[in-house]
Amino acid sequence: MKNKAAFIPLGFFVLLVVIVAIPLLKGTDPSVVPSALVGKPVPSFDLPPALAGVPGVSAKDVVKGPVLVNFFASWCLTCGAEHKLLDHIAKNEGVTIYGIDYKDKKPDIAAWIGKHGNPYKAVGFDADGRVGIDWGVYGVPETYIISPDGVIALRFVGPMTDDDYINTVKPRLEALRK
Repeated sequence: MKNKAAFIPLGFFVLLVVIVAIPLLKGTDPSVVPSALVGKPVPSFDLPPALAGVPGVSAKDVVKGPVLVNFFASWCLTCGAEHKLLDHIAKNEGVTIYGIDYKDKKPDIAAWIGKHGNPYKAVGFDADGRVGIDWGVYGVPETYIISPDGVIALRFVGPMTDDDYINTVKPRLEALRK
């Protein structure tokens, strides 16, 4: 009986390996959480401006796609990493980007945008994160492509890199422009 009890930890370990291995063997990435909103209309929202002199954002603005909607925050280190790319996309690719500042403080936003630049057509202030919850945001940065008919066409989680833009986001935007 004592010998059988020694195999209990081994059994748990084997079970854990199987749970982790099945998604990997199927070719799925267990770190990717799919969005229930892809293929559905943009949630209704209307956010006040996050910056003086820059308009806020509402659902009626972003449904004039294809556009990008980028959730960001001044406290987010990886947001700063992708910000230069967003600036390039807005200025050189002809893509309209709307920003939604997530759970931040207005003075911090102004300082951050002052430092990094403003690639956004408008920036909404989601102080309590309610709009982010409606969109399914679980961390910033997250970027969404909105189709011309106001439907969420793609959700990109994490900081976008040049390769991500070229291989994933840009082809989807181009397809929606046709």
